[in-house]
Amino acid sequence: MKFRHELKHTISYGDMLEIRSRLGAVMEIDIHALEGGYQIRSLYFDNIYDKALREKIDGVDKREKFRLRYYNEDTSRIALEKKSKINGLCNKEQVILSMDEVLAILNGETEKLAESDKPLLRELYRKMATEGLKPYTVVDYDRIPFVYGPGNVRVTIDYNIRTGLKATDFLRNDLPTMCVSENPIILEVKWDEYLPEIIRDAVQLQSAMTSSYSKYAACRMYD
Repeated sequence: MKFRHELKHTISYGDMLEIRSRLGAVMEIDIHALEGGYQIRSLYFDNIYDKALREKIDGVDKREKFRLRYYNEDTSRIALEKKSKINGLCNKEQVILSMDEVLAILNGETEKLAESDKPLLRELYRKMATEGLKPYTVVDYDRIPFVYGPGNVRVTIDYNIRTGLKATDFLRNDLPTMCVSENPIILEVKWDEYLPEIIRDAVQLQSAMTSSYSKYAACRMYD
């Protein structure tokens, strides 16, 4: 399992314009981004004790969360992801699911997943069966993604963060949503062994605030 470094900042709209201009001069836009960005919808899992939420709020050094995700309202390609953090380092595992597998999760028919040939899906099944993990909150937002080869650097700007309130109708493109409080803009920088100085300089802002902001936690405030 490969873990990466991660820095997260809350920035202003003016910062976003400045950073986007700087990054555009030294980094490439992610090839999957249409017209410079894309929309993301995620469905996060938690249990009745709010384990994932509480671990995030309490700053637990070792934690994980599961989510389903698709892009640009395209439900033909849905991924199951598990994000792990240990002492500030992060890792993401991912597997693409069939629509039958997605529906089994959404409909609570988890026994269908027990013999899956996808290890990550079997892990989700076990935790749904033994820990009461279940779909909890829809989170939507827009992303501007940049990539840089040396250091395997990825910089993203996330904005227009919206919650589906208590709804978990993940596949419904017209699901009513509302912007979270303060409508923050989040700058994230991820890299492997080293962060090149040219990228470090490009994301440097005097007004930026180092943040542990969680889109999931922000959207859970509306439960």
